[in-house]
Amino acid sequence: MKDFPERFKVQVVKEGKCWLWKGYTRPDGYGVTPWACKRKIEYVHRVAYTLTYGPIPKGFVIDHLCRNRRCVNPDHLEAVTIKENTARGLLPKIHAAITHCKRGHEFTDENTVLMKNGRTCRVCKKMHNRRASMKRNTPRLALNKVDATTL
Repeated sequence: MKDFPERFKVQVVKEGKCWLWKGYTRPDGYGVTPWACKRKIEYVHRVAYTLTYGPIPKGFVIDHLCRNRRCVNPDHLEAVTIKENTARGLLPKIHAAITHCKRGHEFTDENTVLMKNGRTCRVCKKMHNRRASMKRNTPRLALNKVDATTL
């Protein structure tokens, strides 16, 4: 921990192999600090990585190899792409256990469409696209303003 500035070091406690942030922690479990960067609050794991290894490469995020969001041990931090970080997380494992969509269609290679935010089945995607198309192409009725003198 000798690489870390004193102000940072006093907020860290060693528990096993992890170095846990004991300062302010957001509701999602990530430690943050207002003094690492003068104009904004910064995630402490990003500060720890930067103090040890230098600037985070553009387009990369810092992954906790230990899966502990409060950990600032530089040996547990790795710069990876967002795609890699997501693939290493829990959600892909949770989604892999789901075999059918919410309407009961099975996720098979032929029936599955991968999207930015997950996956859907082709049947549901076609239904969604059909509804959206109908909504776009249906003429809207113009409501006439009622003249108060005619009432």
